[in-house]
Formats: sequence, structure tokens, C-alpha cells
Amino acid sequence: MNRRTPTDTAAGIAAAVLLLGTAACTGGTGGRDEKEHKAAVCAHGTYAWSDVVRGYKLTGLADPITLKKKTHSVTGRIKPLRGVSYKPHMTSSAPGVLAADAIEALGRHLGTEEPLAGPSESAEPEETPTEFRHEGGDFKGSYYAWNSVALVEADFTYTCRGGAEPVRGHVVTWETVGGGFLSCADPIGDDAPWKADTAARAAARTLCPAGSPAARSA
Repeated sequence: MNRRTPTDTAAGIAAAVLLLGTAACTGGTGGRDEKEHKAAVCAHGTYAWSDVVRGYKLTGLADPITLKKKTHSVTGRIKPLRGVSYKPHMTSSAPGVLAADAIEALGRHLGTEEPLAGPSESAEPEETPTEFRHEGGDFKGSYYAWNSVALVEADFTYTCRGGAEPVRGHVVTWETVGGGFLSCADPIGDDAPWKADTAARAAARTLCPAGSPAARSA
């Protein structure tokens, strides 16, 4: 699955209920038949989502780039940030609710174009340095390059049929990975395509000269 297309940050997602027929709740201390019965009863429960947060997080940075003479191409490496991990996972009060099912339900609730990253995907979207190359321009001055992840977090309540106690939990996953390469001479204003990209702003503050337009507007 190709997840290297950045997406705009979305906000203001309201709580909603989504039917899902793949999750299963288990509980109690009874025998196998009792547990299977409870799982069957819970197979068609509902997810109610709240406090959905979507935003870009930095996962890698290049070294500051300074070009003293005009050049038609720029190459470099983006190194992963140490200690940064966004492995898709779920925390829940009941072991019977599966992380993969909850993440799939969240993706359906949000209507994402691509499925959200599942718990089997890597903890770091980029685990090794990535190479970049940009051609076809008159590059000169200071530039910055970064990798990022479009993180998605949400709280949920899962309710089984039959009056069982609702299960609460929290999901962390990501929608896409991406990044960018920009000039420090260009401000990140309200009319810029990166205006909502918090990772781009963080990269500009870190890599651009303090007095540059990008750093000042970040």
C-alpha cells in the first residue's frame, strides 16, 4: 500500500456511531460455551467515536541545506528522528476488542480514501534514512526537507448487544506518510499550501535560519 501522499489536516470531527460486524467481546469466568455465546452476542455491536484528532507529526529531518550558487538539482538524506514511534495500537479495558477491528471501524467512520495503518505496520513510518532529489529549478539559498506522518487518534465506546457493559478505549494510527522540500525564503502563511501542516512548520523552525521568512512564519 502506498501511503506517501500527504493529506490536509481535518478538524472538527463530530462523535458518531458506526455499526461493525467483525469485533468480538469476551468476558466472564464461565466455560467455553459461555464465552462463545458472549462473543456471538457481541459480534454486531456499535462503535461510538469521540475526541478524534488528526494532524501531522515529524518523523524525520534532513540537515540544513544552504546553496551558495544556483543549481538545477538538489539531493540529500532525511534521517528518522530518534525515539519517535507511532505504531498503530489500541488501549482498551477489554481484551476481546481487537485493535485491527477498531482501526478499521475508525477508518470507515472518517471515510478515509485509504485504510488506516493497522497494528501489523511498522512503528516508524520511515525506519532508515530516505534519499530525496529535486530537479528542474534554479535552487539557491536555504532549504529544509522533512518526513511526516498524518496521525489519527480517537476515543471510542463499543457497545455489545444484550445489555453488556460498554467497552471504552483509545486508538492511535496514521493515514498517510509524506514530507516535503521547501525554501526558507518562502513564508508559511495562511495562503500557503502547507499552512495546516504542523510538521512543515516544526521543520522550518528547526532547520531554517532564525530570521528567514519560513522560520518567522512557522
